[in-house]
Amino acid sequence: MLQVLIAIYHIMNPAQNYIFQKPEPFQSILLHLDGIITLTIPEVTLKYKWHLPFYYLNDKMFCFLNFRKKFVDLGIPYGDELSDTSHLLIAGEGRKKLRSLQIYTVEDINDNDVIEVLTELSSLKKFV
Repeated sequence: MLQVLIAIYHIMNPAQNYIFQKPEPFQSILLHLDGIITLTIPEVTLKYKWHLPFYYLNDKMFCFLNFRKKFVDLGIPYGDELSDTSHLLIAGEGRKKLRSLQIYTVEDINDNDVIEVLTELSSLKKFV
């Protein structure tokens, strides 16, 4: 069994390795968000940039996942261009364009809210 896991580990890309190396419950949060992203916007490509899993849409940075000791950030590089009517996106210090959804537990994830943010983001002119 261990040999099978080692073989799978070696064929995963670094972005997938990032997710599977995180402790619980954060690994589950990362996997859940990855599922929402790839099911909502199937055209995204998962890459590994700046030591983080980045999702690209039409060769442009779309969003990324970041484990931050106490929570997971779903980072949105062009988050300042979104309407954010639910006031879910956090700017953080020194962030002009970047916004994020901060997730502390799997139960905190509201699939509909995440889908709404991703759908609006994908409709921005730069991704169309």
